[in-house]
Order: sequence, then structure tokens, then C-alpha cells
Amino acid sequence: SSFRGKTVIITGASRGIGKSIGLRLAKDGANIVVAAKTATPHPKLPGTIYTAAEEMEKAGGKALACVVDVRDEASIQKCIDETIAKFGGIDILINNASAIALTNTQDTNMKRYDLMHSINTRGTYLFTKLCLPHLRVSASRGRNPHILNISPPLAMEPQYFAGHVAYTMAKIGMSMCVLGMAEEFKQEGIAVNALWPLTMIWTAAADMLMGDGKGEGSRHPEIMSDAAHVILGKSSASYTGNFAIDEDVLRAEGVNNFDKYDVHPGGYLLPDFMIDHTKYEAFNRSKI
Repeated sequence: SSFRGKTVIITGASRGIGKSIGLRLAKDGANIVVAAKTATPHPKLPGTIYTAAEEMEKAGGKALACVVDVRDEASIQKCIDETIAKFGGIDILINNASAIALTNTQDTNMKRYDLMHSINTRGTYLFTKLCLPHLRVSASRGRNPHILNISPPLAMEPQYFAGHVAYTMAKIGMSMCVLGMAEEFKQEGIAVNALWPLTMIWTAAADMLMGDGKGEGSRHPEIMSDAAHVILGKSSASYTGNFAIDEDVLRAEGVNNFDKYDVHPGGYLLPDFMIDHTKYEAFNRSKI
């Protein structure tokens, strides 16, 4: 496969969407760097960088677990140095690590505001900046380098901000990185794209956020990892600057039935709140 021997750094890959993407690429024999902060188990969330790395190896890839705080330049640089020492290069960077708090302006404390901005926007910017010299080498070797940010379409609509201005600003910052960097790195053949889910995605973090444990209206993270797999397989010279939605990516590949991704097949689906869902047939059958 085209990912065999490719080296992929995924931030926040100890669980959820990041881990799912890692497993999908590991199946193809990729080297996965699990760059996350969970070295010891979280009291409420399953998985550590070590258990995730073990799963990547079982799936067929090679793995490296790195304790990384994306707010800390030295910590990122150490992870990059370890990656180069072990795998000899970096071909793909997936900026997935994010902090979320869906609080209104009055109820967002500044510590949480700073956390979201330093992880989401600044962490994405910094990790990309530090990986760039290695992605340039990957480009010079004809290895199809990609940067993929797990961030929403750049839609400046009030309804995507109101209710959680701080969080949306921090996520849109990641999308602005895509907009600018795709253009900046275009001549060098380094692709920069965004991927975002059409629906709620059921992860441990979503469970903690929603707290009902049932995943009503959600899809499994595999829809995101299958879509990421498609995007990362595209030519980095031509497919760049896109704000992709998971279902659209897979439909373009000929997938018509999405039931296997549903937590409750045939049930209603909850749209992600940063997408204009009126255009999608997935919601025609829903109770929204």
C-alpha cells in the first residue's frame, strides 16, 4: 500500500478520532507516532499513548509513543527528534489534539480560554512549523507529504460562534492555518487540508461531554479515519487547501451506505454544530 513505511505523527492519538486514524494507517503498514499527553491512565477516559501504540503495532504498523504537550515547544521538538531517530523522516502530520468547552462568554473562564487557544490554534501552528523542515525533505524524496487538521470548514456564520465563541475561535484558528499554509506550501508540494465530521462522533470525550453513555445520534470515529485515509492517499501536489467533510469524501469514493458507521443504525443523526446540515440527506430521516 502507499502508506507502507510512511511516517505519520498524530497529535492526541491516545484515543478517539486520532487513535482511529492511526489504526487505519497502521493497517497499511505505516509508522505511527502517538503524540499525546496521556502517559498514565485518565480517571474518566480509557487509553494511554502506550496502549494506543501497542494497538497500532497489532494492526500491522510500527509505533512510537511520545509524551507531548503541544503547548510546549521543547516537548514537540523532542518528539520530532525521536521520530527522526527511529523512522528517519516525517511524511504526514495530523493535527488532531484539541481542548473543548462549549461555554458561553460569561461562563468561559480565562484559564479554559487560554487552554483551548494554546492547544487548538497555537499547538497546530507550532507543531506544523517544527515539522516543516522534515516535510520538505519528504517532498524532495517524492513521498507525498500531507498535513491534515481536524478542524471545521471556514464558515463565518454567527450560529457557529454564538453559544461557544471561545471554542469556535480556537477551532477556526486551525482552519485558518489550512487556508494560509496550503497556499504558502503549494509550490513545495506539501498538502494542507482540513477534515471535519458531518455528525456527532462517538468517542470517550464525547461521552464525557454528553454524559449519557449511549451515543444517540452519533457515528463511530471510523468514518473519520476512512475519510482521512482517502485524503492522505491523494496527490499532495494537487489536493490541497480543502475543507473536507467525512461523508462527502467517502461519497466521492462511491460509498452510499453509511449504516456501518452509525452507533445506532437507522436511528436519527445529530449534525455537528459547525456544518450547514440542511444540504445532507443523512438528516432527512432524522428527528431534528
